Amino acid sequence: MVAYRVYCLDGAGHISLADWVEAKDDDQAIAGARKVRPEAHKCEIWDKKRLVARLNGSGHFQRVSP
Repeated sequence: MVAYRVYCLDGAGHISLADWVEAKDDDQAIAGARKVRPEAHKCEIWDKKRLVARLNGSGHFQRVSP
């Protein structure tokens, strides 16, 4: 399992909330982020220094890293 970090951003792009999500891969991390912060509008999922995905304004995560 990998400890992914979920950062939720405020309107100015600053981190307003942060959570850990344990997952075996990027897909599970994205699913876990949806469960942890279902109300979020702007979030990023990170695996150490690798940006995995961003939550866009329509509520869908877009993959950034392969």
